[in-house]
Amino acid sequence: MTTAGGAGYGSEADRLAVQYESVTFEQVHAHVLHLLPASPGRALDIGAGTGRDAAALAARGFAVTAVEPTAELRAHGARLHAVHAIRWLDDDLPDLPALAVSGDRFELILLTAVWMHLDAEERRRAMARIAAHLAPAGRLFMTLRHGPVPEGRRMFDVSGDETVALAGDHDLGLLQQTVRADMFARPGVTWTGLALQAPG
Repeated sequence: MTTAGGAGYGSEADRLAVQYESVTFEQVHAHVLHLLPASPGRALDIGAGTGRDAAALAARGFAVTAVEPTAELRAHGARLHAVHAIRWLDDDLPDLPALAVSGDRFELILLTAVWMHLDAEERRRAMARIAAHLAPAGRLFMTLRHGPVPEGRRMFDVSGDETVALAGDHDLGLLQQTVRADMFARPGVTWTGLALQAPG
């Protein structure tokens, strides 16, 4: 996410760590588990938070890079998931400057509850950067939050259709689009899940 988009996360990191870790990777991503690459490769978790998803992917055999710009959340992740070989990176959307230097490409990229922090111009730049980091036939899993914006947070309501169209500008094809309720039953909050794939 952008530095502006991450406002409030550092001061709430202790509470958020408990919330994030109270649900499992399998619960959060049940709608796309059948679309995980058959052979574990390289995975990139952008906005990794406390590393719940990064750790689950590492346990499944992926070589995982976890991008998280909030130092307090990275510290929780390194502590909670020290047993897993996760490469933690202090980097930031929309341009991912540290990752861009490496030129690394990944068979799987996750953006879980991140995209809504970017404005329209940032989303345009971010999609171009993300597409550049997908390996041939690599898959991108995204969740988009809809509903009331918590106080002190910077969020935008972004539709699934808009995001699919933007991805299509970079030749990413839609595999699946789903809508689900909020796992924490927050009033008015719903989620769109997208699975996209780069050309082979």
